[in-house]
Amino acid sequence: MTEATGREDVIEAAEERNLQRSLSNRHIQLIALGGAIGTGLFLGSGETISKAGPSILFVYAVIGFMLYFVMRAMGELLLHKLEYRSFQDFAADILGPWAGFFVGWTYWFSWVVIGMADVVAITGYWEYWLGEDWRWLAMVLTTAVMLALLVMNLASVKLFGEIEFWFAIVKLVAIVALVGVASFMVIVGFTSPDGTTASVSHLWSHGGIFPTKFAGFVNGFQLAVFAFVGIELVGTTAAETANPRLTLPRAINAIPVRILLFYVVALAAIMCVTPWNEINPKISPFVSLFGLAGLAGAAGIMNAVILSSASSSCNSGIYSTSRMLFGLAHKRMAPGGFRELTRVGVPWRGLVVTVCVICSAHFLTLSSGLQSAFKIVVALASVLFLFVWSIILVCHVVYRRRDPKAHATSEYKMPGSTVMPWVVLAFFVFILVALTRDRDTLTALAVTPLWFGVLGLGWWRVRGVARAAAETYSAGEEAGKQPDAGKQPDSEGGWS
Repeated sequence: MTEATGREDVIEAAEERNLQRSLSNRHIQLIALGGAIGTGLFLGSGETISKAGPSILFVYAVIGFMLYFVMRAMGELLLHKLEYRSFQDFAADILGPWAGFFVGWTYWFSWVVIGMADVVAITGYWEYWLGEDWRWLAMVLTTAVMLALLVMNLASVKLFGEIEFWFAIVKLVAIVALVGVASFMVIVGFTSPDGTTASVSHLWSHGGIFPTKFAGFVNGFQLAVFAFVGIELVGTTAAETANPRLTLPRAINAIPVRILLFYVVALAAIMCVTPWNEINPKISPFVSLFGLAGLAGAAGIMNAVILSSASSSCNSGIYSTSRMLFGLAHKRMAPGGFRELTRVGVPWRGLVVTVCVICSAHFLTLSSGLQSAFKIVVALASVLFLFVWSIILVCHVVYRRRDPKAHATSEYKMPGSTVMPWVVLAFFVFILVALTRDRDTLTALAVTPLWFGVLGLGWWRVRGVARAAAETYSAGEEAGKQPDAGKQPDSEGGWS
């Protein structure tokens, strides 16, 4: 047997293995929780408060309300066919292979962008303890964190679930502690060194609930939407979830309560202790509040919490993007090597490539304009996620019109399905308009078409083989079996 033949046998054997349903209910619940509590809550809430004042509470509530319907649409579609590995699969099935290609690669790129930003942020968190003179060591430690996440993801999907479970627990404990400390400070009438007494009245006594008027309220949406990036992460776990018909609805249904508690209540607690116009937008209000309370080592503890939050974001990105590449490769929309699984059912190539690309963030120049650059990256990721969320809603609209009986008999119907998809899509247009009101976020909007231009060229390159693979998959379904992923048709110009 030749070396080439032996390698083909290994690849074919790997392709016959499937993703393992190893994520339990508690994993899914906490993965959904971790997705709902984005890094933006810890890092970006100070700036959003400075833009909108107490009205930021309505901003987060409105965004959470709208995205709940995106999640419900995604949940109904994933449970419609358990063969769907993720929303990339149902986009390709319902709208056509082009939609799967665009949403899959856009989702991959979005998480890579976020991961690179998180790597830069994690380096900064290490510098909090080491100092700027030891930046090289901070970069080494950040690389070590990324390699540790890679190794644990390669071990098994169950270990990924355990990692995210404990990352989410850390976020949960931090927020509950903040709300508890802030409540105590309000009850005892805590007075800060500058003479400000903690009080619920701070929510309306400094210019009212809308102190920055409607313009400030609109500007609050610019960064607030980034805090929700990752809320759809539970949709990439569908193929690896034990008993998805039970666990997915439970995770999605809990989202409104989580948004209310972890965003609205937490930020209200912060503003009850420190008036919104006295909050420093460049410092995490979580760190500021614990420091104000005089708790020993509080700033360092919260720095560690925020570091773990950024690591959690990276971990989520590594996981989700590797699964997207796996799904794209099965449809001949990505290089065939991404179809390979380890013996425990992990798509290892996607994990390795994603980590390598994310770690390239070390080559970014940390200049005085880094904050502005970070803001552009955040806005770019937000725009790309708006595209992904919109595709999910469009898929539900088409599915409902194409197969009304399936929707009528669905065990997990999207509420308000005749109207809410259009309401949410209109809301996304409003978000895009809000992003034009700031020069940095407008820059991100301006460069976004370049990404879709690149995707257009990529689709032109693989469209023939991707459509043929989709036809083969459909034929296999009609015959009552899944087609062999290793024997999908190929054609000139496509990935094999």
